[in-house]
Amino acid sequence: MFMTLTVLIGPTGVGKTELSLSIAETYHTSILSADSRQLYADLKIGTAAPTPNQLARVPHYFVGTLQLTDYYSAAQYEADALKKLDELFKAHDVVVLTGGSMMYVDAVCKGIDDIPTVDAETRQLMIERYEQEGLEQLCAELKVLDPEYYAIVDRKNPKRVIHALEICYMTGKTYTSFRTRTCKKRPFNIVKIGLTRDREELYERINHRVDQMMEEGLLEEARKVYPYRHLNSLNTVGYKELFKYFDGEWELPFAIEKIKQNSRIYSRKQMTWFKRDTDIKWFHPDQQEEIMQYIKKKLF
Repeated sequence: MFMTLTVLIGPTGVGKTELSLSIAETYHTSILSADSRQLYADLKIGTAAPTPNQLARVPHYFVGTLQLTDYYSAAQYEADALKKLDELFKAHDVVVLTGGSMMYVDAVCKGIDDIPTVDAETRQLMIERYEQEGLEQLCAELKVLDPEYYAIVDRKNPKRVIHALEICYMTGKTYTSFRTRTCKKRPFNIVKIGLTRDREELYERINHRVDQMMEEGLLEEARKVYPYRHLNSLNTVGYKELFKYFDGEWELPFAIEKIKQNSRIYSRKQMTWFKRDTDIKWFHPDQQEEIMQYIKKKLF
């Protein structure tokens, strides 16, 4: 048996958690979370983080390890996850990685470009400029400094725009010049399993999950972190909608509907990203037996 990373991916609400636990229990191994928001200790309910019972069943890594004020990136995740995998593969032939953060999954499986780490001074400067001048002004500047990246970037996403400008300022080069997209070799095999459901079925599950989160105390969780709402860690579906309710902009029922709508939109973005990866073998979550057989076949 070769060292194998079993990667379980799919859109939000599809049913990855329980299956990842079953796979990990079958192979007496650990789970690495590839969810950029489950990293934050204060966002348990809104990110559907593994419960204490689930964490007791299987060792998990990269769950609840950061504070809201901590800066973290896909590049840091790549380095940390590879280091952890190096440790885990000394004791296990199989390790499970699961989550829906597309860049985090790609960071481990393919590697991400060696983009310079932004220094604290530049980061602070750009945050201040964003707060004072607004996103539109920064987009206009990016169009001048790196027109190629400007043409493809999500110009409504301040994190992407700011990061590109940080690199332009720090290096004197375009952000595009660092985006080589070369696939890095890994010292382990990778088996990718995608979970999918019919759109109607998935949307129903997403809507139900949001209702469940509200019952479990999402409103109170969001209220606790409200003072930190300006942080990037809270530019997250489920929290930003409730912040508008706290600000008096929206009524609560409307905010809840917007959480459901934005979760559905995010699930479509995830599927668009994942569908480009021809290495993924797709299953319905109910096909557990077929999934287990597929993994077993790939291991030997």
